[in-house]
Amino acid sequence: MPNRLAQAQSLYLRKHAENPIDWWSWSDEAIAAARADNKPIFLSIGYSSCHWCTVMEGEAFSDGAIADYMNANFLPIKVDREERPDIDSIYMQALQLMTGQGGWPLNIFLSPDDLVPFYGGTYFPVDARYGRPGFLQVLQALRQFYDTEQGKVQSVKSEILQRLQQASGAEAATDLSETLLRDGLEYSAGVISSTSMGPSFPMIPYGMAAVHGIRFASDEARYNAADACRKRGLNLALGGIFDQVAGGFHRYTVDPTWTVPHFEKMLYDNGQIVEFLAELWAAGEQEPAFERAIAHTVKWLTREMTSTDGYFYAAQDADSFVTADDAEPEEGAFYVWRYEELTEHLTAEELAELTEQFTVEERGNFEGRIVLQRRQPGPLSDRLEGALRKLFKVRYGAPDLGTFPPAPSNAVAKAYRWGGRIPAVTDTKMIVAWNSLMISGLTRAAMGFERPDWLEVAIAATRFILNHQQEGDRLHRLNYDGHASVIAQAEDYALLIKALLDLHQACLLRGTTPTAPTAPALEQAEAADAITPKISFDTASSAYWLSHALKLQAEFDTYLWSADLGGYYNTDARADLVVRERSADDNATPSANGVAIANLVRLFLITGDLDYLHRAEQALKAFSSLMERSPSQCPSLFTALDWFRNATLIRARPEHLAPLLRQPLPTAQLQLEFELPEGAIALVCQGLSCNEPATSLAQMQAQIADSLCRA
Repeated sequence: MPNRLAQAQSLYLRKHAENPIDWWSWSDEAIAAARADNKPIFLSIGYSSCHWCTVMEGEAFSDGAIADYMNANFLPIKVDREERPDIDSIYMQALQLMTGQGGWPLNIFLSPDDLVPFYGGTYFPVDARYGRPGFLQVLQALRQFYDTEQGKVQSVKSEILQRLQQASGAEAATDLSETLLRDGLEYSAGVISSTSMGPSFPMIPYGMAAVHGIRFASDEARYNAADACRKRGLNLALGGIFDQVAGGFHRYTVDPTWTVPHFEKMLYDNGQIVEFLAELWAAGEQEPAFERAIAHTVKWLTREMTSTDGYFYAAQDADSFVTADDAEPEEGAFYVWRYEELTEHLTAEELAELTEQFTVEERGNFEGRIVLQRRQPGPLSDRLEGALRKLFKVRYGAPDLGTFPPAPSNAVAKAYRWGGRIPAVTDTKMIVAWNSLMISGLTRAAMGFERPDWLEVAIAATRFILNHQQEGDRLHRLNYDGHASVIAQAEDYALLIKALLDLHQACLLRGTTPTAPTAPALEQAEAADAITPKISFDTASSAYWLSHALKLQAEFDTYLWSADLGGYYNTDARADLVVRERSADDNATPSANGVAIANLVRLFLITGDLDYLHRAEQALKAFSSLMERSPSQCPSLFTALDWFRNATLIRARPEHLAPLLRQPLPTAQLQLEFELPEGAIALVCQGLSCNEPATSLAQMQAQIADSLCRA
């Protein structure tokens, strides 16, 4: 008989609906029940595309003996971390304090009276193996510990709670100096240039901070920072982490060579990677592999991850079924190739070129099968692209597809008559923060590659959010089948405001913009005193995005700003949260506070309202000790500090603004200006002061370069 989770909106929770464990969702009722029976809470947190979450669901959580003991001795609660990142953040931090490491599934044990944890771990096997105890043994030992060692339980809890509270409190401020900024940006470049013997993650917040740091470094250091960024871009675009056949990036690779991925595809990774590669392109790293990776990822997004309403789905699983008769899905089955398949579907010439350009060996590189990884950068030949389209047809059942329906569950995946392979399950919920990351990525790529069609994809998703996620006076984080759910958290506000500001910049000029002029063309234009592209100017679109950004910022400030401490709380004050966090750490996504502070500086530049700049300074000072003590934790704060110290506003007429939209301007906002002093083409302002009006393109560019590096 299905348990309570059968009625949940979350795909992750519903995946546990057939477990014999008497699961509750996180709620006041569940906590009250635990307190009434004095049962310790077993809190299990994961997400739908998590491989080891799926393994534990099929093993320990489906075991009858474990379920019987769990139901009698604990109050089991399931949480989808994508629904409640606030809960996940608190207890992941607690787990890391206890064990020195974290990950999902996150399984942690809480006292019912105060919800403070006293033990935790990640994956627990049914029987003792991998150096881990069997789960039933863990449950029995912990229940005995809870009943007979209350003094020790309280001691563990007190230490954990104290450290959680310290992490959420105020620290002494450090000067927001040039040295702090440059050290932090250089540290991020070092992070993405380092190699290890373990898994390889995109780590885009570090990559974006490193891109910011390139312009500050001395000649040798600048080369090293730029080289680190380019290498990270190549690892992503050439590696097995990228689906070379159909587009989209997997979550990470399990090796240091970027070869074999952990196969789930997360929207948040793809949005960030698209923006990072587009930034590299704008900065002059115009590698064909970057353009191909972006273009194919947008195709994947519109084909498989975009609803008919325009928003983007959350994720695709790592595992899929080989046949409809299989009891369990296999990791990577949808994506990998047997050598015999390649010989069957490709000509000898195609296979020879594929083998030359990709890591193709008969023995395979992943459990006897092949993950395609490119051997070198550059363009692919027409014949090789044709061979990859043949493999696309094998996988999807057609050589080209505009759309591909999602499989919302394993049952649907097995029942539907697919033309090719059985696809992985797609989690079709809409998450505002993750959609916003993709909107920003699409917007940056659209500007850099002059692709208005990509911009329209971003606009459609943004319109859905603005039209459907506001209920009453609050933004909501999730949407399930047209229904908004869960009050927005700090990352939703911060990332959506950033996306709106990105759209505001992209839509300053609507219509046809000219191709970036060459140096001789710029000289000719300067001599003619004008560039005269065919531009249709639409002020309404740009103003529309800005008006919504301002409205959301006011809402963000009202509900989540900490007037006493500075910075933004992760979520509203709630009785069911042990602490109210103000997270500044970057994880797989940039920290809400890092993004929010940069937004505040951008809003100051656009509006001239000094209140935004004051908040930005207060927040940076609130986190400055963290920046000085642990630069490895907070690259997005250094990006925000760069905005604060080097904020630049460029006011120019349309004909001079258009080329700037494609340039790397890491801490600049653009503004259309039709009323400049006579003879002037632009006005470049450095935060609270402006340069003399620029009367030539050369003068304008020199002023911009100086303003962006004045730290």
